[in-house]
Amino acid sequence: MTKNFVSAGLGILFFAFTACGSGGDSGKAAAAASKDTTMKSPADVTVPTTPGAADTANVPANFSGKVPPPAVILGRKQVPVLCYHQIRDWKPTDSRMAKDYIMPPANLREQLKMLHDSGYHSILPDQLYAYLTNGAALPDKPIMLTFDDTDEDQYTVAYPEMKKYGFKGVFFIMTVSLGRLPHYMSKDQVKELYNAGNVIGSHTWDHHNVKKYQGQDWAIQIDKPTKQLEAITGTPIRYFAYPFGLWNREALPELRKRGFIGAFQLADKMDPTDPLLTIRRIIVAGGWNLKTFDNAILHDFK
Repeated sequence: MTKNFVSAGLGILFFAFTACGSGGDSGKAAAAASKDTTMKSPADVTVPTTPGAADTANVPANFSGKVPPPAVILGRKQVPVLCYHQIRDWKPTDSRMAKDYIMPPANLREQLKMLHDSGYHSILPDQLYAYLTNGAALPDKPIMLTFDDTDEDQYTVAYPEMKKYGFKGVFFIMTVSLGRLPHYMSKDQVKELYNAGNVIGSHTWDHHNVKKYQGQDWAIQIDKPTKQLEAITGTPIRYFAYPFGLWNREALPELRKRGFIGAFQLADKMDPTDPLLTIRRIIVAGGWNLKTFDNAILHDFK
């Protein structure tokens, strides 16, 4: 699926339907990655335990930070990870493709209620990390809710609905958007989400495709946004979401040396050499009914 990238010179013309991409695009990324040099196993890292960074209640107190071989991580049952973008009603001008990335608020309310009534418990990246690396226990029917692109309706619509059920989520912030009200969140809103126990992750500066990085792109797209988000939250930023869900193996060591311990793509297979930096998730399409939503959760994660 072809998507448009808006360069820095064009400002803030970003829309959710251009945001993450599809499993098909990630499949292309994986095919290209097959030509890359095989990475070594990731180095030992430590789970972040900064208060408020995430709900770490299920992270063992004696967690060693030792990363097991990739085969161990890949052998664990996958946890459903859902990806949302804009939360608003459709407009007559919205294209068919755009509607896949725009979740009507009534549909989101139904989905969150169904998750609650069905006994699902939201988890955050630290818990997922501890489960994948150390076999830490998770609550019954764990699920992760993630939101991309900094859209303000995630704060004004999704966040209040999540609070009704005690759900927490991960908000991947594209920092070029910060303060561009009314469509995007302010720094204060991001800070409030973090203070309420949600996790703030990086989604680059302006959504530039990671596969195309060269020269100063790593500093512009990753280093500066990370520092900005750390200044807002007061805690290290350790989780990342790839724009369009696209990644390649050259990117993995670059993310590692910048302190990221987990990164989220879309529906493609996790990388056999570094699954922690290629964690799977699926976009919840705006037109799904509850049956389709339920089936995706039950059958898209093995």
